[in-house]
Amino acid sequence: MIRIAHFKKTAMKKITCIFFAVAMSFMTQAQNKYFTRSGKVTFSASTPLETIEAENDKGTSVIDAATGQVEFSVLMKAFLFEKALMQEHFHENYVESDKFPKSTFKGTIANMKEIDLGQNGTYKAQIKGELTLHGITHPLETVAVLTVSHGKLVAVTEFQVALAEYGIEIPSIVREKISKVVAVKLDASYAVLSN
Repeated sequence: MIRIAHFKKTAMKKITCIFFAVAMSFMTQAQNKYFTRSGKVTFSASTPLETIEAENDKGTSVIDAATGQVEFSVLMKAFLFEKALMQEHFHENYVESDKFPKSTFKGTIANMKEIDLGQNGTYKAQIKGELTLHGITHPLETVAVLTVSHGKLVAVTEFQVALAEYGIEIPSIVREKISKVVAVKLDASYAVLSN
């Protein structure tokens, strides 16, 4: 009888330990991921003849601190211009938003071992991956500045996109007014992803 009671007690301790380990694993996984639905993407295709700028504050992104994986996605129709006509041309003639509704980036932080997102500070992240725009995918490398403060993460980066590489054609009539290389800036505030 004492042996059975001891066996039950030992089994309960093991089950409790396993349950605790699984719960901690889930908690750690949740804490290792950072998420935003309000990443801000701005771009400029300006030339001396014309100012062409747009902004999109609905970027969705996840950063997995455990693996260094990064994903970022923007709906093309969420880009807003000061001039309605520019916005119309952008969506209908250039990026064809109905046909290609999203632009995505999938990649990794190559130097993740040097970065501790659990520790307050500023880090330079080497980002490598692939950008998909207008249905075409190309490699993209950039450096992002990651700032960690009390569980919040802010990521800022800038890079350039050559329109021709992504099959975006500029009509000859406006060729001098639109830059062939677009300057893109990304500024996103992340929170810890919780289950």
